Amino acid sequence: MTTAAAPQRSASLVLALLLVAYIFNFLDRQILGILAQPIKADLNLSDTEFGAVGGLAFALLYSALGVPLAFLADKTSRSAVVAGSLAVWSGFTALCGTAAGFGQLFLFRLGVGVGEAGGVAPSYALIADYFPPERRARALAIFSLGIPIGLAAGTLIGAYIAHAVNWRAAFVVMGVAGVVLAPVLWLVVRDLPRRAVAAQAPLGSVFSMLARKPAFWLLAFASSASSLCGYGLALWTPSVMMRSFGLDLLTTGNFLASLLLIGGCAGVFGGGWLADRLGARDRAWYARLPAIAWIVSVPTWGLGLMAPSLWIAWPLLLIGNAVNILWLGPVITAVQHLVPRAMRSTASASFLLINNLIGLGVGPLLMGRLSDALKSTYGVDALRNAAVACLGFYLVAALLMFLSVRSLRASWVSDQN
Repeated sequence: MTTAAAPQRSASLVLALLLVAYIFNFLDRQILGILAQPIKADLNLSDTEFGAVGGLAFALLYSALGVPLAFLADKTSRSAVVAGSLAVWSGFTALCGTAAGFGQLFLFRLGVGVGEAGGVAPSYALIADYFPPERRARALAIFSLGIPIGLAAGTLIGAYIAHAVNWRAAFVVMGVAGVVLAPVLWLVVRDLPRRAVAAQAPLGSVFSMLARKPAFWLLAFASSASSLCGYGLALWTPSVMMRSFGLDLLTTGNFLASLLLIGGCAGVFGGGWLADRLGARDRAWYARLPAIAWIVSVPTWGLGLMAPSLWIAWPLLLIGNAVNILWLGPVITAVQHLVPRAMRSTASASFLLINNLIGLGVGPLLMGRLSDALKSTYGVDALRNAAVACLGFYLVAALLMFLSVRSLRASWVSDQN
């Protein structure tokens, strides 16, 4: 069966279920951010320690195991790997609610990373199999709506459950819900037949092909620089709103959920739609669009975080939340086209390995460390200034993405390969 032969109804159902799983992926990540203040107070953590829990703990095994799990998915069943991963990360999310200190919370977040390592790259490849090239960026952008929806849901649900019960209950409820979803996904989502799966090229040959393509390295390091800032903002913005703007837990949840849902969804879907339209004429737009968006991210986020009131901050941060996430559809689609179809899960995981080690592993920890370092100078506003200082990484990302344009055109692999 070819990609074009997948029935539209079946493709839509697969996309919907993978989207729900991806929502849980980011819901389980963001719930930590909105609960930062009660967790830090209960477990007596510094900003640096919490940054390590929110980024480094998750990123270590999440990044390291992504490639072998994706290779396993390419060799066996992508849908089974995604469903199993959902069950594992949800189980460890529930365990986070039982943590008695920094060490236990760090270990449980390592476990969440182990589970989520197998969820994303095989999902990208499944969607690329089910949707033809002319609709692929939009389909991947719809899947990527799981990020803003999950971030918004984690912020809102986490705040309300913690307010009604406590922060521990929020982890347990969300974790159990994901475990229940896992068998449903496994029963409904099915892989499409792939040519010569059993005779797939060795893992080393996938790495060798990618290593020879400058486009891969430029896309990966550009996205990593962006994610360094993006993941840091995702974890720490709730704390900025509470410390520098004086909001309580529920008000912060409502405020940020509106930004993430409206701005994030608009940015993700808009990026996919524009990439399909402009990329059909010139593949360079798969790189140009993210670069332009990241340049716009710097003033909108900077002015929004430093705004004197919420009325000024909200529209600026709304734009910032839209443009800093616009890259997902275009870049993910471009990565799919750097290798032949049978290698897509492994190629995506290789991209995510770099992106997450740098972005997720460094971003939250760097902002937390900067916040601790700036406390003697800026006091309660130290975290806000640390976040603004990190916005320069968006400009680094934009430069690298502009540099990738020529090599991306030359490296493009069609679906027939």
